[in-house]
Amino acid sequence: MIALKCITLNVAFSPLKRPQRMKSTFNRGVHFFFKKNLLLTNSVTSGGFMLIGDVVQQEIEVHANKLKKYDWSRTARMFIVGCLMGPLHHYYYIYLDKVLPHTDIKTVVKKILNDQLLASPATILSFFYALGVLEGKTFKDSTQEIKEKFKYVYIGDCLFWPPIQFINFYFLPTHYRVFYINFATMIYNVFLSYMKFDFEQPKGI
Repeated sequence: MIALKCITLNVAFSPLKRPQRMKSTFNRGVHFFFKKNLLLTNSVTSGGFMLIGDVVQQEIEVHANKLKKYDWSRTARMFIVGCLMGPLHHYYYIYLDKVLPHTDIKTVVKKILNDQLLASPATILSFFYALGVLEGKTFKDSTQEIKEKFKYVYIGDCLFWPPIQFINFYFLPTHYRVFYINFATMIYNVFLSYMKFDFEQPKGI
């Protein structure tokens, strides 16, 4: 009887069952983060990738002797702004898929145009004004900063995002889109952090 129980236990915990358990755990994780708690996932990852982008940019500045040491309060502000922008992206992509539900090339092009002509400028403005509030700047000061930097940020945005968004709109389901965008934003945020904290407008322009 004891031997039979041992055999049963060995079968139950055999290596052949491990991939199934791992797959089941993975599926539960996907459901928890990307379906049940999608808004929270999008918000936290947006802040987290914004934080990583700023840390990378600060590393560049430190090695270039433009920054003596890491400014963790600056990184914290970037994280907060990222978390605040996460819900905006979350609901934006849900709304966009309701208005333009198809994934054919024509619809994808419409989504990309909408993204570049409407969403991107709104995101850039939100980024600078939100950071301005956290930095204690006046609305006038933030507006002046936007006047100096907006066109450069927007040019970079138009060069970086259209191919990223083509993959996003053509291949991915709605509930993975913000996480994918947040991951891509980790790279873009290095540029954004540079524009915010290290960029100097060329003279005579």
